[in-house]
Amino acid sequence: MGIQNFPAALQPIIMQGFLEREFEMSLKSRLGYRLIADREEFSVGIGETLTKTRAGLKPSVTVPLVASSNTNLDNGLTSTNWGVEQYTISLNFYAATQDLNMVTSRVGIATQFLQNAATNGEQAARSLDELARNALFAPYFGGNTRVVTTLSGASANVEVDDIRGFQTVFVNGVQQGVSSTCPLTATVGMNTYNIVGVTPDTVNISTAPNGVSGVLLFSGNVTVVDGTAGNGVKAATASSIVRPASRTTTANLQATDTLTMGNLLDAVALLRRNAVPLVDGVYNCYLDPVSARQLFADSDFKQLFQGATSSNPVFRQGMVSDFLGLRFITTTEAYVQNHPTIGGLYVRRPIVCGQGALIEGDFAGIAADDVAPKDSLVNIIDNVAMVTREPIDRLQQIIAQSWYWIGGFCAPSDTTTTPTTVPTATNANYKRAVMIEHIG
Repeated sequence: MGIQNFPAALQPIIMQGFLEREFEMSLKSRLGYRLIADREEFSVGIGETLTKTRAGLKPSVTVPLVASSNTNLDNGLTSTNWGVEQYTISLNFYAATQDLNMVTSRVGIATQFLQNAATNGEQAARSLDELARNALFAPYFGGNTRVVTTLSGASANVEVDDIRGFQTVFVNGVQQGVSSTCPLTATVGMNTYNIVGVTPDTVNISTAPNGVSGVLLFSGNVTVVDGTAGNGVKAATASSIVRPASRTTTANLQATDTLTMGNLLDAVALLRRNAVPLVDGVYNCYLDPVSARQLFADSDFKQLFQGATSSNPVFRQGMVSDFLGLRFITTTEAYVQNHPTIGGLYVRRPIVCGQGALIEGDFAGIAADDVAPKDSLVNIIDNVAMVTREPIDRLQQIIAQSWYWIGGFCAPSDTTTTPTTVPTATNANYKRAVMIEHIG
């Protein structure tokens, strides 16, 4: 599509690059979560799903070799291998468009043309940020839920608020559906049971963001005491969630359970226990403005900055800066949820991330000549394509302004990092982020 096919009134604007500049400015106003993603190029011609393999470590050797065993061809040694784990990125296609009728908009044609581009850019940025947020949070909700219906008698079926994290187990680094041959150990109430099946509800009633309610099937009966509504259900490989006052579930949070500096230090400690790499020297903490404000009311926080002058950036900017081993990034896209059981209260969820917590796969062929011919008006900004289509209607009046992105996000696991290889590590499948739940 050549520039000569556009109306004369628009040609000067397009040729001077105003449209591309306006789109780029909007797209740079990212909202936060996408920034934590490590970007990888998704090559052309390899299908719609990419499975990557991560090598694990071998246990430490702390026992000396017995001299009398140092014989034969194997010198008394037994060969051991390192473990592997896999994670998958799937390509998806996202797009939106907007039409501009040049006749009905001719009075302000240039302004509306540019405004459409700016609006499309903001929509694209926000959409990708929410996709990144959803992909980041989903596994870190996993394996943490609660009973929603009290058992009438001992039963192997327990209704829970969210089945994410209970549906699969890692076997030799590959996710397999839970079954009698691949059970998942979980704590219900005060006791441990084995999950051998999961059934999602036909009508989803989960209160968790993007949660999936359902029934967990255990290999044996769960007692009524353990299967009482409100009791926590936690998988042995559940992601770490920090809550004030050590609350066991989201529903147990009380009005006084606000964000404290201690919660942030606990999250940092968990990441350090798992040897999670830093992001330019610190961990990133994504939180909404209310969570950031609550820190100023925390007694430990106030004592830390007692006597600080007005020149201190923490108080001059009215927000927290880099300290406690954290870089604070405020965002308006953070999850805010009505309290599951107490009216008028909201649950907020800051998340502390280390390097590699999220991976973004961008399709390498998005700007290929056969996809975006050289004479077409397609601009690639931050791996997002902006497309402006010439008027092809009968009256040559309607221009289409669109954007599209081909790619996907995923949060990789770290199942091969265990207390055997890193003594302070946890058993969580996903270790590179820690979610905090509090009232606000």
